[in-house]
Order: sequence, then C-alpha cells, then structure tokens
Amino acid sequence: MRLRAALALSALLLATNCGRSAGANVAATVNGRAITYEELDKQYQVAMYGSPGERPSDDQLVIQRLEILRAMIDNEIMLQRAERDGLLAVDADVERKFSEMRTPYTEEEFQKQLKDRKMTVEDLKAQLRRDLSAQNLLNKETTAKISISDKDISDFYEANKESFNRAEPQLHLAQILVTPRADEAVRNLKGDNALDEPTAKKKIASLEDRLRKGEDFAELAQNYSEDPESASAGGDLGFVTESALEQANAELRKTILALRAGQVTPVLKTPEGYRLVKLITRDPAGQRALNDPNVQQTIRETLITRKEQLLRSAFYEVARNEAEVINYYAQSIVAGGSAAAVAAAK
Repeated sequence: MRLRAALALSALLLATNCGRSAGANVAATVNGRAITYEELDKQYQVAMYGSPGERPSDDQLVIQRLEILRAMIDNEIMLQRAERDGLLAVDADVERKFSEMRTPYTEEEFQKQLKDRKMTVEDLKAQLRRDLSAQNLLNKETTAKISISDKDISDFYEANKESFNRAEPQLHLAQILVTPRADEAVRNLKGDNALDEPTAKKKIASLEDRLRKGEDFAELAQNYSEDPESASAGGDLGFVTESALEQANAELRKTILALRAGQVTPVLKTPEGYRLVKLITRDPAGQRALNDPNVQQTIRETLITRKEQLLRSAFYEVARNEAEVINYYAQSIVAGGSAAAVAAAK
C-alpha cells in the first residue's frame, strides 16, 4: 500500500513538473487542446475489450497506452484540421452511421454492447463524428488528388504480365465472416464483434437480409466482417484457383462453384463461424490481355490503393509536423519510469 501510494504521489509530481499549466490529469495536448487520462482510459477499455489472455505486465500496459495515446493525438490533429477546413461531419451523417451500427441489435443488446465497452451513446456519437470528419479530410487531401493514367496501367501490366497468366480457372471471391467468439484481432470499421453463438447467428442473418435489400457487399464487409485479413479490403479474398477449393468441405465448394458473377451464397456454417461468400468474377485459364476490363480494373484499384497509402502516410507526417503536440504521459515515463506512468494513468 505504501509503495502504491508513493508511486501515485511520484506520478502526480512528475505530471505537475512536466506541465503544471496543463493540469495533472492531462496526458497530452494538441495545439493547446487537452487529451485527459480519463479519455485515454476510456479508449484503452474500448481497444482492449474482449481481448483474451493474461493481464499485461506494467511495462506492456504502458506500451499499449502509449500506442493508444499516439492514435488519439493523430485523431485530434485530423479533427482540428477538419474543423479548420470546414469538413466536420454533420449531425445527419453521424445519425445515419449510428443507426447502421445499432440495426443488427435489439435495444437491450445494443446497450449491453455499450456497457461492456464502458461507452455511452454520446461517447459513440462523438467517436463517429471524429472518424467521419477525418475521412472527409483525407478524401479531400489525398483520395481526390489521385489520378491514374492509361500509361500507368499499361506500364504496370507490362511489368507484371506473368501475374495475369492463369494456369487454371480462377474465382475472384469476397467474404463476410462472423465468429461466435471475441477476437482482439477484429478491426472492422464499426468495432463490431459477435461474442457468442446466438449473437453471431443474429448478426449474420441481419447482414444477409441487408444484402438482399440491395446494400453494398464491400461496405458491409468493411463495417462488420470479423475476418482481420479481408475486412478492411471490403472482404476481398483475391483470386482463388478452382483446385484450391478442393481443400474446402464439399458443400462449400459446391455452393461457390454454382455461383454466377455477382451472386452471394446463403449463410454458410464453417469451423471458423458463419460466412457469406460473393463471386465477383470467374476468370478462364490463359493470358489475360491488357484490354480486358477486369485486368484494367484490377490494376487501377491496385495503383489507387498504393498511391492512397503513400499520400495518407505523408499527409499524417505533415499534419504532425505542423501541430504543436506535448505528450505529458511520455515525458512522465522518461522522467520517472513505467511504474510511475502506470500509477499516473490509474
């Protein structure tokens, strides 16, 4: 008890000495706007929700909190730039996204999800506003500036011609996966993760219904799929050879091979969970020509993704350089060690 009290006092003194004007509860400031330890703790609880395994050591805890604080600082930088440029998300957009998130659940289930994550409705809407505002900013500063020429596509094709030569027929597939268990690797846009068999069944049935009503497969996959490898790409699994499907169970293989381009399977039960699989295109064997629309689309999407990643990384660096950031939490670690930093965050 004495040791814990001493650490807490030490952390308080460190925080005060590192930035008395900011206040002992301030973890960082961005252009004078504070990020508090209370806000950091909330984000930590959300990020670590459902994470299996042993409790992290004190050093691991500090590393995790530093990473989360860095992301919060970046988000605050983006929010402030969106404010400056008149790109803040409007209430209607926030409400629309909020409605999409709660659609698969009853009110009781939705409130439980919030409670488990130690969030309120106001917390969630505030986070949605930040995310949508940052997206507006990034679209203006990066995506809108990307231009792919016919020469870019031709040069890429010539440099990667062998990759467009199919030794056997291939299927371009996408999927939405819902698992009946918590998984810390799940990183869909909504942070939506079924925790057990009943909620997994309800979630996949809701997604199947929304697809029948005409909602976009890729958008639903980004928002709700629990496959950490494909969710961010709209569920895109790339091209799969017909022979590779032989490794799948007979029912899954038969169902997928029976699809026509653009069709989606009914809900499929697999060892990992529940899946909806979409056949995007079916390509025959042989060399695919540059004038093939699918080839051009594939190349264009690849080049756009590469340029978008490059521009966004560079934009974040420029935005960080132009912002005045003081990370009091990091300063307290350098000055007093991780134990004091853990105490300061509690």
